[in-house]
Amino acid sequence: MVASDEELLDLLRTTLGLAGYDVEHASTGPEAVDRARTTPFDLLVVDTGLPGLRHIPRWAPQEREMPVLFLASGGQVDMVASEVGFSGDDYLSKPLRVGDLLARVRLLLRGASGVGRHKILAQGELRLDEATCQAWRGERELGLGPAEYRLLRALLIRAGTVLSKEQIAHRVWGEVRDDNAIERLVSRLRGKVDRESPALIRTQRGFGYSLVAGD
Repeated sequence: MVASDEELLDLLRTTLGLAGYDVEHASTGPEAVDRARTTPFDLLVVDTGLPGLRHIPRWAPQEREMPVLFLASGGQVDMVASEVGFSGDDYLSKPLRVGDLLARVRLLLRGASGVGRHKILAQGELRLDEATCQAWRGERELGLGPAEYRLLRALLIRAGTVLSKEQIAHRVWGEVRDDNAIERLVSRLRGKVDRESPALIRTQRGFGYSLVAGD
């Protein structure tokens, strides 16, 4: 994401991070250009109110087929898109609403499926599509809620490794949560993942939880 407003940055980091997305930040237009030319990002989020944005050289993210989401006030988007040279796929008006932001991000990533990284995480029977936030065990879709999705993603990434309750709270909510909240979340996820045998989510008493590493 490209933005310099601290309040907007906090909103974007928190919202996208808690939704399970890996977020990187650039505070200037030239920095964003340099990173996007060398790194295969799945989506670029640009605040059109960024000072000096229109003065960066023209470039073409469409060469990487990278979707761009503009965050714009009033009629800024047409002017900035034209002058900077972005192929802006979409935009949202500020102030942002969290639900609209997440819906638009998912839509753009779904439209770019098969392009860039569009990662599918997999361990044995488990698969998780990071672009659509869906998960399956075998052919059965799990129908996860947002917190369940973030927990399963954390367990998949560290399959075979025990995650402490503190680590889980940080990855799922971005803040400390009491043991009961974490245990209830793990129980809900187990109810969806472990309907079949063998059970894939394990409790390491006194330490935390882990996901059985698949072949």
